[in-house]
Amino acid sequence: MEKVSSGDASIDFEAFARVDVRVGEIRSVERTEGTRAAAYKLVIDFGAEIGTKVSVAQATNHPPETLQGTQVLAVVNLEPRRIGKYVSEVLTLGVPTEDRGTALVVPDMKAIVGGRLF
Repeated sequence: MEKVSSGDASIDFEAFARVDVRVGEIRSVERTEGTRAAAYKLVIDFGAEIGTKVSVAQATNHPPETLQGTQVLAVVNLEPRRIGKYVSEVLTLGVPTEDRGTALVVPDMKAIVGGRLF
């Protein structure tokens, strides 16, 4: 099979397969204090296998009450990262919007909590 490269940052499939992206459901949202950029502390439920994890996400263009109960995709197998006084255990996936906000990556229909991206 011919390798197709998208530049210097290309990885092989085996490396990509090690990235564990799961569906989680946001259980609570609170504004962070003391972080460099405005952010939310999200408590996300990933089901029985993974449990509940914390993510610090710069998704403050969403009103907090609209995020609770939302399903999101997150990388669950990164090392925890300290952000201000918080520890972010998972990386909630998002992409930039034209108005400098964040569009969260979400399933297009109700998905199984804890389900793995394939």
